[in-house]
Amino acid sequence: GLGGEGTNPEQLFAAGYSACFIGALKVVMGQAKIKFPEDGYVNAKVSIGPITQGFGIEAELNISLGNIDKETATALVEKAHVVCPYSNATRGNIKVTLNVL
Repeated sequence: GLGGEGTNPEQLFAAGYSACFIGALKVVMGQAKIKFPEDGYVNAKVSIGPITQGFGIEAELNISLGNIDKETATALVEKAHVVCPYSNATRGNIKVTLNVL
């Protein structure tokens, strides 16, 4: 379009992926009897750029599970990445980077 104020598709995808990944984390954490921390969050950044044939997107998820130790948090994030519908939809199609903070 002509630009201006508004939300772009990449921002909408990032918001959806973040929310979905939190849901997946809550599932795997519930199975492990670990409560999702009040200060936990997932922030997604989705970018767009040229690929061989047209344009593609990639996603970066920055994940904080509060005071949960990094080793445990990383294992939970990896399990959530298997469960998350957005992760399943994008797997093998786009680059997804998971950063456990």
